[in-house]
Amino acid sequence: MPTRDDTTAAPSLARTGLAASVLGDDLSFLLARANALSLSAGNAALAAHDLKARSYAVLVAACATPPPSQRELADFLRLDPSQVVALIDQLEQRGLVERRADPHDRRANAVVATAAGEELARDAQQTARRAEEAVHGDLDADERRTLMALLRRLAFAS
Repeated sequence: MPTRDDTTAAPSLARTGLAASVLGDDLSFLLARANALSLSAGNAALAAHDLKARSYAVLVAACATPPPSQRELADFLRLDPSQVVALIDQLEQRGLVERRADPHDRRANAVVATAAGEELARDAQQTARRAEEAVHGDLDADERRTLMALLRRLAFAS
């Protein structure tokens, strides 16, 4: 199998000048690019648990007390309700979550992690943390805390 040498390899972003372009100062672009890098690394790591970022998020949320409704999950994850239904269906088929009547709203279903789901969520959280640390390894602990605080403000602004 032929190998690529430096003359045929894709140029680095630094050499193309794209990182220094207008996009390098565009906050939305930078957030989207950072998100894409994080999702790619997270999905690769979570594959060991047969999860992707979205199914992982639903599973971890289903471990909360009180458990969220399907509507709350859709709103929180910023997904169409039909996407959340499909994710819950997949997790339910694996025996990781179950739908239960919401005691506060008979029209709604709460999504509750099973014992197997809680165990997988714990294992997957460790895997996700390791992937996150690898992606954000250039940031020291204080920078990560600052970034987390800023992102929380943006993500949960009222």
